[in-house]
Amino acid sequence: MDTFWLKIVGFAILVVGVIVLIGFLTSGTKEPEKTIYDQWEEDDKKLMAEPQFKEPPAPQPAPAQPSGQTATAQPVEPPMPQFEELELEDEIEAQKLWIWVENQRKMGRLPVMGYGQMVKSCRDIIRRWPESKYAFFAKRALADLPERYREMYKITKEEIDLGNLK
Repeated sequence: MDTFWLKIVGFAILVVGVIVLIGFLTSGTKEPEKTIYDQWEEDDKKLMAEPQFKEPPAPQPAPAQPSGQTATAQPVEPPMPQFEELELEDEIEAQKLWIWVENQRKMGRLPVMGYGQMVKSCRDIIRRWPESKYAFFAKRALADLPERYREMYKITKEEIDLGNLK
């Protein structure tokens, strides 16, 4: 029997084994790649976060205490922004439109897609319910777009102005 071919096959198996071993050892040091689903989840958390003030409003002075009594410090929670309450029909319509915005944002992240429908729906929300929480979310979504898309869709400073909110 010819042992020459057995030596070649054994050497080839050894080379493949070394390559697999090197790949296995080096792959554990990298961070797993971020998928589009991870990006969508991150966007949802960022865009739907509760609104807060950038700088809390100035605290009201405490009422004067009669002499002999000591003032006790009570923990003060930062005030939450107040938005206009919508009527039931408007609330439902605004929710549906906001869900459309979220889905269009996800679609815009895909290659060859754009944010045109999302921008149009955000503008519609801002125009129809300017003092609602949905208008705040729509402005936040527009402000979160990359600069090139803001220029492309001619998004104005007023459309992305969140005021004292973040």
